[in-house]
Amino acid sequence: MNQEKYVVYKRVSTDKQGRSGLGLEAQQTLVEPYMSRVIATYTEVESGKDDRRPQLAAALAHCKREGAAILIAKIDRLSRNAAFLFTLRDSGVEIVAADMPSAGTLEFGIRAVFAQHEREEISRRTKAALAEAKRRGVKLGCPDPRRNGAKTAAARRAKTDAVAGRVMPIIMSLRDGGKSYAAIAANLNTARIPSSMGGEWHATSVRNLLKRETA
Repeated sequence: MNQEKYVVYKRVSTDKQGRSGLGLEAQQTLVEPYMSRVIATYTEVESGKDDRRPQLAAALAHCKREGAAILIAKIDRLSRNAAFLFTLRDSGVEIVAADMPSAGTLEFGIRAVFAQHEREEISRRTKAALAEAKRRGVKLGCPDPRRNGAKTAAARRAKTDAVAGRVMPIIMSLRDGGKSYAAIAANLNTARIPSSMGGEWHATSVRNLLKRETA
């Protein structure tokens, strides 16, 4: 790492996460090696689908005033909208992602496009699952408490299906090679492939997905 100055930008997706600190601690851990050169920190509590970021704008302005780089824990903490990420990339402020500090412009762009693809694919599969549930006669949003969870369950299944379709070949290959559940989870996290819940993989999540797909 060089000796440049950094302005840290953190983002959590919900007000509940912002109040509890959930997600912020993990981001702080990733940026910790840079803290001796951090001159300011900005934290945004915002939806990932909403690209209006007053704290991010303030952080970028601070960077320009001080000649600093903006430091984020992970690229997906900024946005999953490729156009937004490219605009940010071209803002004139250097962007450093703690999870991939050596990334250049090309890799940043690839990650931006991939993140948006993930967002769109999950949305597409969720809509398809809900449409199929409706075709089968499931009354989504019905106030009957016995059916109240149908929509949520369908959405959860759709997200899991979207992830399974992409990671199962990887998981099966690693499993056939004798890797443990924990080792498989570590490989998926290293490859920065999000779990069906959008977070990191654990041994239990790998085992549960394998059980679900091979039952």
